[in-house]
Parts: sequence; structure tokens; C-alpha cells
Amino acid sequence: MTTTLLRTAGELHARTREGRRAVVMTMGALHEGHATLIRTARAIAGPDGEVVVTVFVNPLQFGAGEDLDRYPRTLEADLKIAEQAGADVVFAPSVDEVYPGGRPEVRISAGPMGGRLEGATRPGHFDGMLTVVGKLLHLTRPDAALFGQKDAQQLALVRRMVRDLNFGIEIVGVPTVREDDGLALSSRNRYLSPRERSTALALSQALFAGCDRHAAQEALRARAREVPATHARAEALSAIGESRAAADTHAVAKAVPGSAAAVRAAARLVLDEAVRLDPPLELDYLALVDPSDFTEIEDDFTGEAVLAVAARVGTTRLIDNLPLTFGAAS
Repeated sequence: MTTTLLRTAGELHARTREGRRAVVMTMGALHEGHATLIRTARAIAGPDGEVVVTVFVNPLQFGAGEDLDRYPRTLEADLKIAEQAGADVVFAPSVDEVYPGGRPEVRISAGPMGGRLEGATRPGHFDGMLTVVGKLLHLTRPDAALFGQKDAQQLALVRRMVRDLNFGIEIVGVPTVREDDGLALSSRNRYLSPRERSTALALSQALFAGCDRHAAQEALRARAREVPATHARAEALSAIGESRAAADTHAVAKAVPGSAAAVRAAARLVLDEAVRLDPPLELDYLALVDPSDFTEIEDDFTGEAVLAVAARVGTTRLIDNLPLTFGAAS
């Protein structure tokens, strides 16, 4: 398969379409995470459909002092990765093509969700992101668009925009791709020195620690539901050797062994240790949120949640997250 490079929407619209069109939006500097998105798009589009990869570094979503100027631009290498992963087209428009009248006066607002977590740290970022995603969806006219779950808040906001504004496009989230040591793949990883990269591993390690705590809690919750009402749940849980949860007799008695607070605490312990590394990790936030609005969940929460973290190592800011599911109590 030969991937075609297009620079204008007119060129893209002139192509004969057969089957479904699936689009993967990127800012370039493609890596295996993007390749996974493209391969998933290929499966969704099918052999008769079309996969379009957009490469556009959007100036609207970079704030003052952020890395717009040094953001890697590697179009030639991107074309090779896109082609190997199965893309039919790489659409790499200029800023003038996307914003022909200059910086747009009318933009899409991310609303209250856009001011939380990433939005609190990067004011206006999500307004700029949604504006360009909206424009690129109009320019590429896909049936489906794919986004990585590593940018969980972005994915949630795109889904909300498409639903609230009736775009009529399927939004597909694709699981985060990690390196062998657990670090989430990111174009910004290339900025890290070897020592900084070692410190950066604390992000994924913290998430895994929280996930392990959560898995133990859910196992205990399931076991607690099986215990007859005549038994003290704390005693039953103690008998199966879960000393940390059994020690919290109040939580166990309520069939909420551990709780969301314990998940946060397990992750925070790893991050607190990373602050003392050389170079240190500088934490922006650790949050356990409801993905529908990115507000913090309570201990009695049930359903899908996201454990999210953001931090700086040296001059590089990194984000990561893991999805968790909290089961209903009996």
C-alpha cells in the first residue's frame, strides 16, 4: 500500500470514496501508539474503506511558554509509519488551510469539564483542541474518528462535543500503548534524558499501584458479598489474609473494602517517593474521576472511573491514566 500525502481539503474531497472512512488525528511525531490507532482504524474501515491520518500541530491548544516551537515535526518519518500501519492518506494541512481567516474568533468551548485537571493547568487548551477537532472532522468527513485513551480528558470532551452538537460521527477510544517498562508512549518522551526517563516511570508505577489496590478491593468486595449475613465481614476478610483491608473494619463492614481514597493513597505513595529522586518528579495532579465530567469520585461511587496523573520531569510535562471499574455493593 502506498500512502498519499495531501495538503488541502479540496484534494481530500476529490477522492472517490468507497466504504467507511476512519480518521486518526495526530500532531505528528508518530510512534507505535499512533500506529496502533491507525491499525485499529484500518480494521474499522475494512478493506474497501479508507484510513486518513491528519498531521497538524495546532497552535490554538498551546499556551504561553508551552512547547509549540520545539514540538517535533517529522513528516517524512510520519509518512513511513502511517504507510506501514495501513493508512491510505496522510492529510497534512498548513495553518492557513485550517484557519484561512487567521486565528478564529468563533471557537468551541469545552465548558466546565474543560476547566478541570488538564484544563486547570493549561487554560484554554481544550477550547483550542475541540475547535481544531471540530474543524478537522468537517474537513475530513469521516464515519469514525479514533483517539487514544492516554489523553482521557481529551477523549471524553470529544465524545461530549460530538454528542452534544450532533456531529453524527462514531468516536472510538483505543487503549494506551506502553513501552516494556510501563512508560506510556508519547511524542514528548524524546525530550527526556536517561535520568529523567527513569524518574518519569513513577507516573505509570503510581497508576499500577493504585490499580493493584483497586483489584484487591474489588476481590474483597466480591468475597464480602458471598459471606452470610450472620458472619462479621471483617472477620471473614481477615481469614483470607487481606490484612490491609481487614484492618479497616469500618470499610469492610460497609462492603467497601479500601475505597476510592485507598486507591488514591496507594498511587500517591509512589509519587511522594518520586519527589525525592534526582531529578525529582514535580506533580501537577493525581485524580480519580468520573469520566463523564472529570469530577472526583466519592467512596460510594460505582461504575467506570479514571485514575489520572500529570507531572513534570525536568522541562517535560507528561500525563498518564488507567481506567478502573468500581463494582456495586450488595
